[in-house]
Amino acid sequence: MIVKINGIVTIDGVAASGKSSVASGVARALEIPYLSSGLLYRAATWAALENGLTFDTPEAGRSLTALLGSWKEGGQPLTLRPLAGGNQIWQGDHDLTELLHTAQIDAQVSAAAVLPELRGWVNAELQAVTPPFLAEGRDMGSTVFPQAEYKFYLYATPRVRAERRVLERQQDLESVEAALKLRDERDARQSAPAPDAVRIDTGGGTLPEIIAQVMGHLSS
Repeated sequence: MIVKINGIVTIDGVAASGKSSVASGVARALEIPYLSSGLLYRAATWAALENGLTFDTPEAGRSLTALLGSWKEGGQPLTLRPLAGGNQIWQGDHDLTELLHTAQIDAQVSAAAVLPELRGWVNAELQAVTPPFLAEGRDMGSTVFPQAEYKFYLYATPRVRAERRVLERQQDLESVEAALKLRDERDARQSAPAPDAVRIDTGGGTLPEIIAQVMGHLSS
């Protein structure tokens, strides 16, 4: 039986906890789109790096959002396409999605994500979407959509998450694990789960099993 959702579902969690894969699977099961906030942050990080902007100056957030605003005014905005099978980021007529999952962006996206101006831009992009949908990220249930009826928080140990990531990219396991631990520290405030979120350890099950856990809560 298909569970019908008319409002908002949020799935948050730490880096490489399986948020995107679980969100995609749950969204397909619910037959609603999902919104990847992380992909928007990655797109903004890519934009900054491509244009020589850094994140360690007082004007970093203003400079980056000014750049994004100028692209929009010029008819080439960064646009999130919230497809249930996998989100895409386009700039005008160009699909940028495949450019956004690199070690360089992995290393910089946390620094971009703490910029208040950028967070405001991402949140506004997400909040402009009409429900129903599933929103996936780090603070969707706590900050962006606190009114969501269903909230989930995914986590796993750094080693489990590193093992997953090296399957996607040709990197050394130890260095990936160290980078994830560092990112956890940087993202600690943003990644805190909503008090009313259901916490799920994704290190103890397969993807279909984790999706089934989420669906079980939605149908109960």
